[in-house]
Amino acid sequence: MLKSLYPVIMTQNVAGLQAFFVDYFGFEETFVSDWYVSLRLKEHEIAFLASDHETIPQGFRQVAQGILVNVEVEDITDIHERIQQDRPDSIVLSLRDEEFGQRHFIVAIDGLLVDVIQEIEPSDSFKEHFQEAFYHE
Repeated sequence: MLKSLYPVIMTQNVAGLQAFFVDYFGFEETFVSDWYVSLRLKEHEIAFLASDHETIPQGFRQVAQGILVNVEVEDITDIHERIQQDRPDSIVLSLRDEEFGQRHFIVAIDGLLVDVIQEIEPSDSFKEHFQEAFYHE
């Protein structure tokens, strides 16, 4: 039986990603070293690993690319304002509403894209795409 499943993102800046997730989303550190950090918020986990660490086989020691981490929040306004004030250059997609039921913006932190999302009412044309168990009017 599965006990846990979470992403471990390989990076050259473990501490920078750690600080971002702790400062803006309230994650707590469960393990911290200079090469690996594990974070938890309620049932959610994410970890960051130095891409050049010896535990990674030769030939795979590279920074993760093409990864978008979704972070869903209850109130996007406060987080957006804080990031806009503290790290305006990190915002690569401005805050906007999408017809598929998201108000969101995207930041790039040390090569990792983080999509900060608040659910909103989807347009009628998108409601039919939601599975009944996952959408409530």
